[in-house]
Amino acid sequence: MILTGLDWLIIVLYFALSLVVGLAYTRRAGTSAEEYFLSGRRVPWWLAGTSMVATTFAADTPLAVTGLTVKHGIAGNWLWWSMVMSGMLTVFFYARLWRRAGVMTDVEFTELRYAGRPAAFLRAFRAAYLAIPINCIIIGWVTHAMATILGLTLGVGKWEATVVLFVVTALYSTLSGLWGVLVTDFFQFVLAMAGSVALAVFAVNHVGGLSAMLAALNAKYPDGAPLALFPDLGSAWMPALTFFVYIAVNWWASWYPGAEPGGGGYVAQRILSTRDERHALLAALWFNLAHYALRPWPWILVALVSMLLYPGLGNPEEGYVRVMVDHLPPVWRGFLLASFFAAYMSTISTHLNWGASYLINDVYRRFWRHDAGPAHYAGAARLATVLMMVVAGVITYYLQSVEGAWKFLLAIGAGTGLVYLGRWYWWRINAWSEIAAMAGAFVLSLGLQFGAGLNVDDPRGFAWVMLLTVVGTTVVWVAVTYLTPPEPLDHLQRFHAKVKPGGPGWRHVAGPVAAAEGPGVRDLLDWVLGCVVVYLGLFGIGSLLLGSPGRGIAFIVAAVALTALILGGSRKVVLE
Repeated sequence: MILTGLDWLIIVLYFALSLVVGLAYTRRAGTSAEEYFLSGRRVPWWLAGTSMVATTFAADTPLAVTGLTVKHGIAGNWLWWSMVMSGMLTVFFYARLWRRAGVMTDVEFTELRYAGRPAAFLRAFRAAYLAIPINCIIIGWVTHAMATILGLTLGVGKWEATVVLFVVTALYSTLSGLWGVLVTDFFQFVLAMAGSVALAVFAVNHVGGLSAMLAALNAKYPDGAPLALFPDLGSAWMPALTFFVYIAVNWWASWYPGAEPGGGGYVAQRILSTRDERHALLAALWFNLAHYALRPWPWILVALVSMLLYPGLGNPEEGYVRVMVDHLPPVWRGFLLASFFAAYMSTISTHLNWGASYLINDVYRRFWRHDAGPAHYAGAARLATVLMMVVAGVITYYLQSVEGAWKFLLAIGAGTGLVYLGRWYWWRINAWSEIAAMAGAFVLSLGLQFGAGLNVDDPRGFAWVMLLTVVGTTVVWVAVTYLTPPEPLDHLQRFHAKVKPGGPGWRHVAGPVAAAEGPGVRDLLDWVLGCVVVYLGLFGIGSLLLGSPGRGIAFIVAAVALTALILGGSRKVVLE
């Protein structure tokens, strides 16, 4: 890709602005760990929600969506569209509970909910597990995707690109803490979305417009498979069993970053940083609407164009970058490269800050140095950020596929979701339940893949790994729950008094009156309507772009009306 002076100027201005934001929040971030990791719990819903969206929009995302679309058509995106139900559970059932918990990380919640040495062990183990291997795998695959983009556009080697990317991103995220991450996330998300839309417009115009693109695809693929919104359940890539696993099992059974059952990870971090319960709920709602309904279509359009321009690519994920290299005019090249940097940096800065929060709050301060001053922990957080950056760099060098990493994480997290959902609403779940679920999922998943020879890249193999791991893990953790003693009653009563989860599962602890104050029919209805709103918005926009404007408008109008109904029905929390 040939860049003009104006292209380079746009890229330099972007980095300068990111650095200015980082420096502006350096002093505030250095005052305490709570400021560094939670922005003093003063974040408004729109900033917290947009930051969640920006974090899940990384350099890998358009490449992965392109790969799914080229290989399986638009319907291939059900791999992640199926997570809508989990996200909406967080909105209507768990966002307010997280905010009431008042912890610094979702791992610290472990010792709020459970007691004794098992809880302490679980907190330390889970913090280290999520911060180092899991978090660094995520950073690795995102950096692998961005290095691929730089290699194809600027001819930069993978190792050189990785070093430069980490140094630039770590500089501002290490200095500024969560405030700097949130503010840069906001303008980075706007820039990244503008770049995605611009590329989609140029790509579609290059093949003659939307009508010409659709006609060419229908001529090339008479069965219409690339444009179908739902998969053919008799196809080799999506048999009925696999689709069933996606829509009926994955979303509640698997732990996956950004779609954790019951919330968790950086989603919980953003919720915990909000001003109050109202802002927590609205932040989670905005995140899910924007993440699933608003973002995907520019990437999908570019993927469809790449199917026409570059058929037979060995790595279909590269099609997105090739469209960018070959068909963007000057100035827009610099703008889109800057938007890729924005998408990349918004994700990496979050994961560095989030992972460091585990290492400092849940390992270092909890078990090694619990009596130091606030500034000491803020300084230690910066060192932890550098440590994760080094580990993630090594992982980046060996990663080959973004989609493969997605499926690997889904598989090793299978079966743990139910315990994360149930721990809020069933008093009998204890620390050993979570330990058993994590261990069972890991051992069963790897055993099925490497012992029984089931391949998660094969649709049926993936489905069977998921189902068998979920069933086996559930049996393990439920058995362990009943074979181990419950948490002390006084500890459970303190937890219930603080968080007020309610529901029949707490009758033994809180009595019938308090137990009756839990979620009800209204929350369940809001959850169902929220899922419908997202899918109406998603398929409404898709229908507008794919030649069915009447259906598209009807879907979008229905989505807006149902959103108003949800907000009106939840006015006690949302509107007051």
